[in-house]
Amino acid sequence: MITMLENARKAKAQVANLTSQEKDAALNAMAQALLDSQEAILAANELDLEGAKDHISPVMLDRLRLNEQRIAAMAQGIREVAALPDPEAGVLESHTRPDGLVIDKVAVPMGVIAIIYESRPNVTSDAAALTLKSGNVCVLRSGKDAFRSANAIVTALRSGLKAVGVTQDAVNLVQDTSRSMATALMTANGYIDLLIPRGGAGLIKTCMKTATVPCIATGTGICHVYVEKTADLDMALTIIENAKTSRPSVCNAAEVLLVDKAIAPEFLPMVYDRLVKQRSQPVELRLDETAAGIIPGTPAKAQDFDTEFLDYILAVKCVAGVEEAVAHITAHSTGHSEAIVTRDKQAEALFTAQVDSAAVYVNASTRFTDGGEFGLGCEMGISTQKLHARGPMGLRELTTYKYIIHGNGHIR
Repeated sequence: MITMLENARKAKAQVANLTSQEKDAALNAMAQALLDSQEAILAANELDLEGAKDHISPVMLDRLRLNEQRIAAMAQGIREVAALPDPEAGVLESHTRPDGLVIDKVAVPMGVIAIIYESRPNVTSDAAALTLKSGNVCVLRSGKDAFRSANAIVTALRSGLKAVGVTQDAVNLVQDTSRSMATALMTANGYIDLLIPRGGAGLIKTCMKTATVPCIATGTGICHVYVEKTADLDMALTIIENAKTSRPSVCNAAEVLLVDKAIAPEFLPMVYDRLVKQRSQPVELRLDETAAGIIPGTPAKAQDFDTEFLDYILAVKCVAGVEEAVAHITAHSTGHSEAIVTRDKQAEALFTAQVDSAAVYVNASTRFTDGGEFGLGCEMGISTQKLHARGPMGLRELTTYKYIIHGNGHIR
């Protein structure tokens, strides 16, 4: 890996000095190369699926699966990133001091960004596109379940770079998926300027504990939907079903439903009918004592309200009002995404002011916490911390800044 890191470090200057036009041409070539390599990518993905089917759940297997539509979406995501404004272009801020000294604050790339991720092949192309557009070099470390897919994708992306004369070392994939190699990446001081883990709680915790390079925590999502007593119940049902079932294996899926006790006797049977009785893939409802007295389900344990299920499982709790809902979220949330369904402006104002998560929704599904849905093209991950980046991480979050100061013989 040391040779790869050396080459990535050497590539920093070339990538940082690419013009906006050169970066966009490279991105469009990468998108086309993905489509041209579709057959090889799907063949590699089929091997990954075959190797993983006996030890990961069907929901997680779906995260790993590629098809023509998903590859087309990956290529389109790269093109959308190319169409975005260059985050390095222009001066962020400028001011002139009373003595005539001109101080400009300008955006600059981070340098070499390492991304450690698990069984989501699309992260490979998203990360490569965002890093290149923001003037950075990426070093990718895929999980072993997705390695063949990631390798085929990176091979395609590098061929696109080569076609337009941009160094292929702008996009790199670590060939060793062992834990020791991941640890080596976390501690590659002098080579890695920023580390972004993208995966489950275990991966993120390990990176935050082990990394000696700068690291941004992303993604564990214990997301809540609170149905307040004045809510439009049909709207609430639709939001809950989307937030829980449209893609339960992702971090912006809802894991906890909070229901106002005043409407629980009417609303919870509606939830049971929609999420359990009407679905070919029913949702397992893990119910607190009050909810269990109203509808059938599994009695909830304390840890169910602190679990990112990433599956067709939803913890359900009845609360006395918006204050108790906020208190529960404050105690159990991972700071990712929370939603309130309400027609009460006062309840809305209290919820949005006091819930301290990266994304807070009113009458909308938590599934919108996504770089593409936020207009960022795609995303590097969802930051749940507060320093430098928060929420979906797009191009701007992959840059830092420096000051350029112009004088005329100024001395202090």
